[in-house]
Amino acid sequence: MDHHHKEEELDIGRTARVPFILSALEKSKLTPEFRGPEIVQINSFRKATLEDIRGVHDYYFPVHLREAVEEAKTSKPRYPFHMIEFNYVTDTSYEDSLAAAGAGLSLVDYVVAASKNNANSPIGFALLPPPGHNIPVVDYMGFCYFENAGIAARYAQRVHGLKRVLIIDFDVHFLDITNDAFYEDPDIFVLSTHSEEWYHRKFDETGSGRGEGATLNLPLPNGFGDVGMRNVFDEVIVPCAQKFKPDLIIVSAGYDGHAADPDGTFQLTTGTYYMLASGIKRLAEDLCGGRCVFFLEGGTSESIVSFSVAESFRAFVGEPSMAPEFEKKYAVFLHDEPSNKIKQAIQRTKHLHSI
Repeated sequence: MDHHHKEEELDIGRTARVPFILSALEKSKLTPEFRGPEIVQINSFRKATLEDIRGVHDYYFPVHLREAVEEAKTSKPRYPFHMIEFNYVTDTSYEDSLAAAGAGLSLVDYVVAASKNNANSPIGFALLPPPGHNIPVVDYMGFCYFENAGIAARYAQRVHGLKRVLIIDFDVHFLDITNDAFYEDPDIFVLSTHSEEWYHRKFDETGSGRGEGATLNLPLPNGFGDVGMRNVFDEVIVPCAQKFKPDLIIVSAGYDGHAADPDGTFQLTTGTYYMLASGIKRLAEDLCGGRCVFFLEGGTSESIVSFSVAESFRAFVGEPSMAPEFEKKYAVFLHDEPSNKIKQAIQRTKHLHSI
């Protein structure tokens, strides 16, 4: 799906990411051409319906986008796109967004179907433009339109009867609408790590009503890095997943926490993305028959995102990490992590969630 024909003039990392990622996977021999049935590329998918979209968004959200697209078709701006809140739309944005969301749903269909014939289903990875992570309740921003991961979670419940869905978010940004859409839902657990500098979500925002305890916000300080993420995974993500016992795991996979990403506030390395992918794969195998779908979210630099996604694929197929080679090539300089602040954040989170 080609999206935002001129967006590269404003944010080159968003538009060109998917072709760069596919090229990196090919160079790493992580494509069906080299791996046969071990890696399958799904090229046939349906568009999402309004019923799918409104499983997460309110009635007027898709209407608003469609109206902005119609206005873009008739206006004569300087560039071939139109502003909607803090985002850009072209005359294909509405259809592209439905296609992206629908591709995620088709991937859920594939993973669920595969799990019925195998002890462990293959991991799914949705390389979707546009992404859907960084959307406030009433605005469009962050080059996101429909919340693909949340839409997939609700779809898995409605269509496949998978009652309990765990959403794991490791993007620097806060997954606004996902948090709010499921805040009172006890069967969709939303676990988000994000920058405390940019988002002032509170640790004690843990859901409400029947959903109390099914939301976990973990704002993390500037300089958060590999050691901190390993501790977060071992001490927060793993016990929460084991306690919740999901039928499906969905991952909002943001790679903007890399130390060399120009827009992030963290200092993760590609080796940590390998660790997260392999660890979440094991969790899915242990807890829900391997049913797990990753959704591509944040990440500005094409080279960083491409290699980090390739690292995730290496973890999925059990190949050794190539992270040290990449870090050496890009000479990533790391500062000391704010270990005391990270430890305090983890302990407070564990206390609030009794883990």
